[in-house]
Amino acid sequence: MSRVCDLTGKRAMVGNNVSHAMNKTKRKFSVNLLKKRFYLPEEDRWITLRVAASTIKTINKNGIAAVLKKAQAGGFIK
Repeated sequence: MSRVCDLTGKRAMVGNNVSHAMNKTKRKFSVNLLKKRFYLPEEDRWITLRVAASTIKTINKNGIAAVLKKAQAGGFIK
């Protein structure tokens, strides 16, 4: 399973490790993904999503309904 946020589509980025001598080697910046259950009061059910920690903060700020609507408009969920 790829490490991709279900709601925002965030995925790992690629960059360089840079030593003191300025030698560069490739590295990966992983996404901070968490498996979290959310309650949808409109549908009276729970859903489990794999979301980034930053997405959880956005859900706490805007609400799960608004974030789901934006993710649907962005094409991340159907």
